[in-house]
Amino acid sequence: MSSPFSSLLLGEDLSLVIAESAYFIAALEKWPIVAGHVLIISKQTEDDLFDLDDASLASMLLFAKPIAKAMKKLFPCKKVGIAVLGLETRHAHVHLVPLNSPEDLNFTRAKLTPDPKALITFAEELKALCLIKHSAL
Repeated sequence: MSSPFSSLLLGEDLSLVIAESAYFIAALEKWPIVAGHVLIISKQTEDDLFDLDDASLASMLLFAKPIAKAMKKLFPCKKVGIAVLGLETRHAHVHLVPLNSPEDLNFTRAKLTPDPKALITFAEELKALCLIKHSAL
């Protein structure tokens, strides 16, 4: 199955990557619904998140947890929400979104078009926070 995440999964576009494991990759969304929107992408090419085996599904949340905690430090928000859609992108992934109101999870509104250099800076800052978090474990 061809994936819109192929360039990330093949290591061709790593500028927005925050964290990576043998099974998942986390990257800032290029067209976020709010600033700090992160994608957690399975390296398995499953169409639906719930087609992942149980261990992979559980591992995805454990992989996302330190990233969400780092997001909360970098992007002012009340909580970091998680969403699963998969209607446009046919590849198992979840969205981590900094939340201040329920409207922040509205995927039907216009996407932001952040400056690419600012996105790379945010990715580097978030990656540094995640590395600090992982080294403390």
